[in-house]
Amino acid sequence: MSDSMIAQAAGQLRQALVGLKKSETWKQIVEPRDTVFARFQPIFQPAYVPKLAEDEFRPFFYFENNHHWTSLYRQVNRVCADMPRLRTALATLVDETRPIQDRLDEVGGSITGLGKAIITGILTVAYPDKYGVWNNVSEAGLVDLGIWPEFERGASFGARYCRVNEILLALANALEIDLWTLDALWWQCSRGDTPPGAKTIDPGDGVGNSLSSDQRFGLERHLHDFLFDNWDHTPLGRDWKIYETPGDPEAGYEYPCAVGRIDLLARHRVEKKWLIIELKRDATSDATVGQALRYMGWVTKHLAEAGDEVHGLIIARSGDDAILYAICAVPRLEFMTYEVEFRLKPPATVGGIGSSR
Repeated sequence: MSDSMIAQAAGQLRQALVGLKKSETWKQIVEPRDTVFARFQPIFQPAYVPKLAEDEFRPFFYFENNHHWTSLYRQVNRVCADMPRLRTALATLVDETRPIQDRLDEVGGSITGLGKAIITGILTVAYPDKYGVWNNVSEAGLVDLGIWPEFERGASFGARYCRVNEILLALANALEIDLWTLDALWWQCSRGDTPPGAKTIDPGDGVGNSLSSDQRFGLERHLHDFLFDNWDHTPLGRDWKIYETPGDPEAGYEYPCAVGRIDLLARHRVEKKWLIIELKRDATSDATVGQALRYMGWVTKHLAEAGDEVHGLIIARSGDDAILYAICAVPRLEFMTYEVEFRLKPPATVGGIGSSR
């Protein structure tokens, strides 16, 4: 990556940095840095990892403790399922006597659920001056700035991270900030002034046509997470598997690409097929179909190999004529609706005693 490209990207980020310093996000995820480091750096040091206890490691996955990442918790049970094996992987990860590429190639994929977001988050806390965070948010930020590196097909997880980390280090240096703050800046660029701890609307807060646009967006966010977390228990999970890459079991969740973020990206379990899933939020039907087609085209060009089919699926609460006619005209693009049911029921009476309200 040329110095001029880094300088140009840093120039674009400076305004966002000004906004970050004035925002609630700064207070929530930048200012607690020293507290987070004081708590977790000691347990990620090579001498301590062999005796790391589960109850010391689990808190790291939750935003109220790491003050930086809101979705790591989804993998906590899977990552901690085999602590002896996990301690071995972590010992390799933080061993600075070995090249980082070799360590990541060995650790990536060795523990179920231990993906790039968790791995690089640990590295950033353990060695905050050397390693930046590579997750879907930072990747999307690099893509938007036009400085996402090109990788050779088949490049290993470790090799890819080394390329990404070089860019993160160069950006932090150009902006005169640390890597912890740079990671917060990616959030600011993608979510504006909405802090990570902001409350979203639960499906139980209201359903139906009376939902406000903010409530509908919150509902879609819960649907997004529900589909990912329960994928294998949905009808889609029978034939499709969420896309994974070495070192990143969550690659298919909000997959970043040059034309946006694919809500969910999956591959067929048996056949040579890809599936992009787009959740219809407040966008028009035409815009939603257009976005799905752009994602399908991007996957066809950049991920699919010869003979692969690329399919699309739009999921919405309801469908109008515009989206149904469009779906009929587009091969391999389908449409599904979802339902949310929320009820409050009194307890069954026992011995003639029950609620009279």
